[in-house]
Amino acid sequence: MPYELNAVIGSFDLLKSQTAGIREAVVAPLRQRMGLVPVTAQLLEEPTGLLHRQDGAEPESRPFTLMSPAFEQTLSHWSRGGPISYVEADFHGGDGYQTAAVWRSGAKVWGPVRTRDFTGPREDWPINAALALLDVLPSGSEEANHHDLFLEVGLGGEQDLDGWQSAGRTARWAATYDEWEQERLAEQERTARAAAEFEKYRRLPDVPVTLDGRAIMELLGIPPGPLIGAATRHLQDLHLERGPLPREEAVARLRTWAAEQDRGRRSR
Repeated sequence: MPYELNAVIGSFDLLKSQTAGIREAVVAPLRQRMGLVPVTAQLLEEPTGLLHRQDGAEPESRPFTLMSPAFEQTLSHWSRGGPISYVEADFHGGDGYQTAAVWRSGAKVWGPVRTRDFTGPREDWPINAALALLDVLPSGSEEANHHDLFLEVGLGGEQDLDGWQSAGRTARWAATYDEWEQERLAEQERTARAAAEFEKYRRLPDVPVTLDGRAIMELLGIPPGPLIGAATRHLQDLHLERGPLPREEAVARLRTWAAEQDRGRRSR
């Protein structure tokens, strides 16, 4: 699968503050409190004169595809608030390149470094080396990530600039990384609760029940709804625990269960 990346990477909060007021700029959240600004032609054209495409130059003389003195000045300015990196990557069919440079305190302090050779240690690959200078740390076992900070920070989450722009637009409401993280965790909790609720009411496909849905509605005097599914699942759980139940015992146990459910709702 092709992979393309032109982006500024740094602290999410730093990039949010530095790009405030730039209409075309979005900041996509990464892991470890980092963020990514997709660098598109539209973004570079918004501040007049930033765009300078170097497609005609020889590869060794143009480490970056998109670069200009004005854009480099912008990167230097942004880095006064914290270290940032500008990175490019382009892969098709397993062949491609990476380029990266790092700015800190208003000056370029490393790079640009470009390579098409990925046979060496992963920590020496340009983007990984730049991320290390941004204080991105490996986690988990070394065998699992091979010091691949590219994956550790989440740069494999999207495959092209359109994907990163979409991720940035989705998080545009968040003023800080903490706001985004709190909402992400809350959404995970909501999803987990919804899944647990679904599992609670879901009928197990191959477990028989003594009473069908119509019989449960008549017995309990309730209309169709989630409670019928919960009652059916309760009977299935009893079947799994105790084996097939006689109808009389199933009716008695279901009445007891329904009374407990009713008491629980009233106590809330």
